[in-house]
Amino acid sequence: MRKPYLIQLKRTQELGFTLIELVVVIVILGILSATALPKFIDLRTEANASVIASIAGAVSSSSAINYAARKVNIINGQAVLTCTDAATLLQGGLPAGYSLAVTPAIPPDLTVSCLLLGPSSTSAIAKVTGIN
Repeated sequence: MRKPYLIQLKRTQELGFTLIELVVVIVILGILSATALPKFIDLRTEANASVIASIAGAVSSSSAINYAARKVNIINGQAVLTCTDAATLLQGGLPAGYSLAVTPAIPPDLTVSCLLLGPSSTSAIAKVTGIN
């Protein structure tokens, strides 16, 4: 006697995502982009502030190095009598669009605050030490 064949129904695995899953993912991405996008839109102002602060720091550092070198030997470094003289202490000078405000003479061995002006009305303070 023959055994009756058992009919087995195979359940096929469906590949892919359902419409609900896709909608949920799109909603989550929308929420993330809505919260993150405003933080990245106005980075130009912060970038300009960071750039001018770093240039002011470079001017301050170059002034300190110039002062120390000139104190050791008068032929080293260069004389700094005004804030605008400090602009030439950086190799290649100040970047285009940046300038140091004109101030009265800086007495030797005295450190003063010089105003560094940049594009987009940015400004920062650089400490410059006068030396003959």
